[in-house]
Amino acid sequence: MPFLTVPGPLNLAYEVLGEGPPIVLVHGFASNRGINWRAPNWYDALTKAGRQVIALDVRGHGQSDKPHRLEAYDESELAADVVRLLDHLGYAQADLMGYSMGGFITLRALHDAPHRVRRAIVAGVGENYYGRGRLETDAIAAGLRARDASDIVGVVPRTFRVFAEQSSNDLEALALCMTRRRHSFTAEEFAGLSVPVLLVVGEKDNITGPPGLLADALPHARVVIVPGRDHMSSVGDKAFKAAALAFLGEA
Repeated sequence: MPFLTVPGPLNLAYEVLGEGPPIVLVHGFASNRGINWRAPNWYDALTKAGRQVIALDVRGHGQSDKPHRLEAYDESELAADVVRLLDHLGYAQADLMGYSMGGFITLRALHDAPHRVRRAIVAGVGENYYGRGRLETDAIAAGLRARDASDIVGVVPRTFRVFAEQSSNDLEALALCMTRRRHSFTAEEFAGLSVPVLLVVGEKDNITGPPGLLADALPHARVVIVPGRDHMSSVGDKAFKAAALAFLGEA
């Protein structure tokens, strides 16, 4: 398994499969590249479509290092890791697809390094890009630090804790990642963005909320709603895959 060493220093696990135009995949919170992308057959779908898949484990997740320092999870650093990986592999530009937290990281990359992104797919992110406040993230972090899931008050913090425990995650690293410094960019801050963006949200996704506010902030965004799916079940849906492959195949 190859690793990329980034400032810190931290070692980030990644893998490269297939041949063709590159696409970087960025997974969601408390997940990893295998759960988010390999298991739902994204690797197969993309490589069969003639794409080279580049998938990394975000710092604090999977096989990557898991620092216990809040500043290590600044969202600008998470986005910079994507650019560092492109530099390491010798790519000036690539497509980028992120799910949930990976969508937040993709949006940060679109702001910080738009020239490195040809097309972007932001999935599992909607009005929560602007709506998740510090009280909610602190409650989720407290749930991750709780002695036991049964001690957690609140449906959302308990849901995050149960999901995190399924993959034997480092709960303190995740708590720090959840409370990372982030910034939600406004329409004015995205005004000069020329990168085409596809927003994908499940019809029943109560975690993200509707995508309208985010779509309005991105100059070249279009929206796909995945019928009948929620935040967890949208990931591997065939409608999501079909929309993504069609979008990536455009000139």
